[in-house]
Amino acid sequence: MLRVLKDRPAHGYVIAAELERLGLGALGGGTLYPILGRLHRDGLLTAEWTAGDGGPGRKVYALTDVGVQELDVQAERWRRFARITSGIASPVAGQAGEQR
Repeated sequence: MLRVLKDRPAHGYVIAAELERLGLGALGGGTLYPILGRLHRDGLLTAEWTAGDGGPGRKVYALTDVGVQELDVQAERWRRFARITSGIASPVAGQAGEQR
């Protein structure tokens, strides 16, 4: 969610649609909004009500500076995790633990 909000503020429907487009599947409101609430509570997001276009208002979320920093930290942790697990799942020929 932090990555989706890095480029621009968005409301929940846009966030959910973008996560689905990225291949993470459909994310229901019962999952989405508690996570957004926690990220807001932790100071990683701002949340502001905006007027709707002829409909109800919408809460728009945006990254804070702390949120940008957290995104960078989590992205590096994920890259490290991916490198480690890739090495475990596909060991290089000749390394210990190779199965034939």
